Order: sequence, then C-alpha cells, then structure tokens
Amino acid sequence: MLVLGFESSCDETGVALVESVGEQAPRLLSHALHTQVRMHAAYGGVVPELASRDHIRRALPLATRVLEEAGRSLGDVDVVAYTRGPGLAGALLVGAGIACALGAALDRPVLGVHHLEGHLLSPFMSADPPQFPFVVLLVSGGHTQLMRVDGVGRYAMLGETIDDAAGEAFDKSAKLMGLGYPGGPALARLAEQGDPKAFALPRPLLHSGNLDFSFAGLKTAVLTQAKKLGDQLEGRKADLAASTQAAIVDVLVRKSMAAVAQSGLQRLVVAGGVGANRDLRAQLNAACAKRGVRVHYPELELCTDNGAMIAMAAAMRLAAGAEQAERRYAFDVKPRWPLDAL
Repeated sequence: MLVLGFESSCDETGVALVESVGEQAPRLLSHALHTQVRMHAAYGGVVPELASRDHIRRALPLATRVLEEAGRSLGDVDVVAYTRGPGLAGALLVGAGIACALGAALDRPVLGVHHLEGHLLSPFMSADPPQFPFVVLLVSGGHTQLMRVDGVGRYAMLGETIDDAAGEAFDKSAKLMGLGYPGGPALARLAEQGDPKAFALPRPLLHSGNLDFSFAGLKTAVLTQAKKLGDQLEGRKADLAASTQAAIVDVLVRKSMAAVAQSGLQRLVVAGGVGANRDLRAQLNAACAKRGVRVHYPELELCTDNGAMIAMAAAMRLAAGAEQAERRYAFDVKPRWPLDAL
C-alpha cells in the first residue's frame, strides 16, 4: 500500500510517500519540504493568509518531486492522507482540499490525520525505532504533553501545559531579547555561548506533584530580568538565553523522568520541534542512561512539521485497524483537536 501524505498545518508545506507491505513496518520512500520561515520573518511571526497562499503554490510541485524521486506515479498511490488538525484553519483547508481533490480524481480513498499523532509516531522512521508501550514527551509548537502510548490510537494523557508550551517559551523569550524569527532556534544557538547558571530563573510547576507544565511565568521572569539589565542586556544576551534554555530543559527532563517512573515503563519517546534541541537531548540521554531507560527521537530533519509523519501516521493507523480510509471527498478540518480525543 502506497500512502501519499500532505502536511499544511502552519508554515511548512510537506509531502511524502510511504509504503506499507503486509505486517512489515511502513517505510518512507521519499519526502520533500518547503519552509516559509523567510517569508514570515519580515513580519516577526506567521501570517495565516500568506501561509495559506504559499501552501497552494507549493503542494503539487512538491508532490510531483516526491513521486519522481520514488520512481512512482500518481496512479500507483493507494491512499491520500492529509493533516486534518490541529493548526491554522486556512492552511489546513489547503492541504485537505488538495488531498481530497486528488483522491476524487484518482478514485482513491482519503484519510485525515491528527498533526500531533504524526509527531508522536515520527520516531518510527528513525534508525532506532521504538516499540510499544512507551511514554512520549510531545513538544511541538503550542503543545507540551506527556502521554502513555500503548499502541496506535491508544493514548492516555499524563500531563500537559496549562498555559504557554515549551516552544512558546522559547519563541516568546527570544522575541523579548530581540532575537528575531524563528525565535526558538535562535535562542538555542545563542545559549551555546552563555552561562546557564548566570540568572536564577524559575522552574514553574517543578514541584507541583503532577505532570502538568506551565511556562508563562518563566516568560514573565525573562522579561523582568531583561528590564533589570537595561543597557547591559546586549552584552548579557547569551547568558540570559542560556539560563532560559536551562530552565525549560530542566522542567522537561525532570517531568519526563517522573512520568517514566510513574508509568513503570522503561522506554521514552521524544517528538516535536523542540525535540531537536541539543541540550534537551543531551540531558535526556544522561538521565535515561542513569535510570536504564531507552530513549528514542525522530531524525533531526523530521522533528519539524513534515509530510513524512502524516503519511507514516496514516499508514500505521490503517495497518493497525485504527482507521479506515474512505472515498468521501467532502472534507472539514479541526483547528483545535485534542490528541486524547482520538
């Protein structure tokens, strides 16, 4: 079975082709990605209308490229998958419309996929794929969640953010420091030059007794510290960036290890854009090694939004019998769609 997947939830247009054969794990044949970072940088953040228009321009050329690289044709495709939500409504509608139009033209079934489930299952495309069950730390954009995963579609929420997510804390703190867009990666790069112990920033909910997260207070603390520094901020940006990153990573690592201990499992999966952070990976690796826990990550190129994770999630859901693709081409999208509602 060949699954052609489209991702268009925000500011990346991704297309991929995944093959599933019998009981073998689905494998990625090819994928292509276009990021809109340069376009949105001029505005300091994502402009939804511009994002939607760019998805329209990019999706079909990327699909052509993916098929050519895999040596396949549109006629070989068995299922067309797309991101149904969550995300920007207009951007989601572009991917859904294109996927359903292709499905109708080819007389092939289509399947709407949960964006976060795509991230959650993306480590199955890595060189060291996990096995069920496991605990997952999902750190993607506006989402920070810990879940127990017993199989495809079998997810139990352990803890989640009650305000700003980790990715938002990175981005908003970077903006306060004048680091531009996208802020998170810029802050992480600058942090490599700073002292993570320079400023005593808070670790919100670290001792809450539960597995929930809160990063809004950290953002406020960064703003307060930046104002205190005043004219000295420019010379201390690297230290403030390093201290901010250290606070975020400390909370993520300690909550993740608490979730593993609470679950009784010995396997941790990390997925989502923040999962590419070097300091987070280093500290999680050390903490897991100390406790004899296996930790798995997606390949770095698959941490950000991409079509490969959508095609893979669709293939895995179909193989597990958790979903059926249908020849129904009237579509809707779900800009807000809790993962535990699947």
